[in-house]
Amino acid sequence: MIDLFTPLTLGKTSLPNRILMAPLTRCRADADHVPTAMMAEYYAQRASAGLLIAEATMISEGNSAFWREPGIYSEAQINAWRSVTDAVHAKGGRIFLQIWHGGRACHPALNDGATPVAPSAIAIAIDDTVHTPEGKLPYAVPRALELSEIPSIVEAFRQAALNAIAAGFDGVEIHGANGYLLDQFLRSSSNQRSDHYGGTLENRARLMFEVIAAVTAAIGSERTGLRLSPLNSFNSMLDDDPIQLMQYLASELNRFELAYLHLMRADFAGIQQADVVSVTREHYQGTLIGNMGYSFDEACAAVASGQLDAVAFGSAYIANPDLVERFANQQPLAQPDAATFYTQDVKGYTDYPSLA
Repeated sequence: MIDLFTPLTLGKTSLPNRILMAPLTRCRADADHVPTAMMAEYYAQRASAGLLIAEATMISEGNSAFWREPGIYSEAQINAWRSVTDAVHAKGGRIFLQIWHGGRACHPALNDGATPVAPSAIAIAIDDTVHTPEGKLPYAVPRALELSEIPSIVEAFRQAALNAIAAGFDGVEIHGANGYLLDQFLRSSSNQRSDHYGGTLENRARLMFEVIAAVTAAIGSERTGLRLSPLNSFNSMLDDDPIQLMQYLASELNRFELAYLHLMRADFAGIQQADVVSVTREHYQGTLIGNMGYSFDEACAAVASGQLDAVAFGSAYIANPDLVERFANQQPLAQPDAATFYTQDVKGYTDYPSLA
C-alpha cells in the first residue's frame, strides 16, 4: 500500500518520501533581499523532507511585500542561494524555489515609494496591515497594470526560473496562491479588468498560463510546479465560484505536464468552504500535492486512497526540523512560536532541536 513513506518521482526529481515542506515566508534575508547563512542552516536542518519548497522569492527588484524576503534577480542573490542548495544537497535533500510577485500586497514603504501594481486598482482591506521598517502600515491602493507591462512580468518569471536553476535548485514552484499577483488575476474579487486579462475564466487565467508556458519552455515542465489557493481569503481574496475555477484550471493544466500541482485546500479565515480537492483530483491527471491543516493520519489516508500523491506540511516544519523522523517513530511534535515567524534572527528559526 502507498503511504507517506513511499518514494515518489516529480518530473526528474526522485523523492524518498511524500512528506513535503510547504513554502514558509520567514524574512531572514538581508536588507538587499540576499539569502543569509542562517537560511542555509535552516533548510539543511530539514533536508529529510521528500521535497523542500523554499519560501516566496521576488522575481524582480521593486516588488517586496514582506520586510527582508529573499530575491532571485541579482548575482549576489543567486550566489547566496547556491550556498543554500549546496547545504541541502550535501544532506541528501531536494529543494524547489517558489518564485513570486506580490502584486497589490507590495507596499511603497518597502519599494522606495513605488505604487504597487495589480490587475485592477483595488486595495487589500484597509484593516489589514503590512510589516515595514516604519512599523505596521495599511496597504496602498495599487495601479492597474497596463497591457504593455504584462510581457515584462512574464519575462521576469522566466528569468527567475533560469536564475533558480543556476543557483542549484532542483526546480521552481510558481506562486499562484494567497492573494499575490497571479492569484489576483485569477479571482473575481480582485480582477475587474475589461480587456482580455479579465472577465471570463479564460481571460483571468491568461497571465498564469503565459507564465507557466514561459517557465516550462525555459527550464522544462518536469522542473516546474504550481501552487493554488482557490478558497483562501488571505489578502482580501474571494471568488464567485471556486469550484468552477478549479474545474477549469485543473483541466487546462494537464496540457503542461507539470512536476506537480500544489493545492491549498481551505481558507485560513473559513469564509469560503468547498471541496476543491475532490474536484481537482477528478479533473487533474498529474501529481497532486495537498496542503493546509493535514494531520499525519489524515495525510496517510489521503495518499493511501489516491486522492493525493503527497502532502506538504507548513507550520509543523517550523518547530520540527526532523518531521519525517518524528512521523516515522510516532513521536510528539514541538509547537512553533508564532512571535518569531517574521523576526530576523536565529531565535525561532534554527534553534528548534531535533529529537536525535
